[in-house]
Amino acid sequence: MLEVEDLSESEITEILSRVGYGHLACCRDNRPYVMPIHYAYGDGNIFIYTTEGKKFEIIKENPNVCLQIEEVNDNQHWQSVIVDGVATQLTGGAERDRALELIAAANPTLTPAVSIRWIDDWVRENIEVIYRVTPTATSGRRSLDRTGATPFVPPPRGAKHHPL
Repeated sequence: MLEVEDLSESEITEILSRVGYGHLACCRDNRPYVMPIHYAYGDGNIFIYTTEGKKFEIIKENPNVCLQIEEVNDNQHWQSVIVDGVATQLTGGAERDRALELIAAANPTLTPAVSIRWIDDWVRENIEVIYRVTPTATSGRRSLDRTGATPFVPPPRGAKHHPL
């Protein structure tokens, strides 16, 4: 029998610190918009590096966002975290510099993007945007397999896993 249990705040923090990617939801005119995103977690906040575009325009109008993170081994072994929060664009100063350090450490593949500005095939300049998401509520759950099968074991930090 499969059961579900709530995660503690410390377990939620551990998952946020370790995973580094999830799905960010924002909403405009009662229309939700969800996209996969990499993030960094530090100092109790979530930091996101992106470029101006659809999500930037939506968040500018409505800064309330929701981040969903999951780890799935199989149908019986999974855990997930939901963070509701408020996104604030960081435009300069020490906090923005610190956020950029956390982001580059969490996702080193962004280093070239952080270093340059580029123009895409539509001759549109990609301008970087960094957000701090301040959590207003968090929750998390995990499956409990009472059949005696192997319990959920999270992958090591940085390891690739594929959700179902």
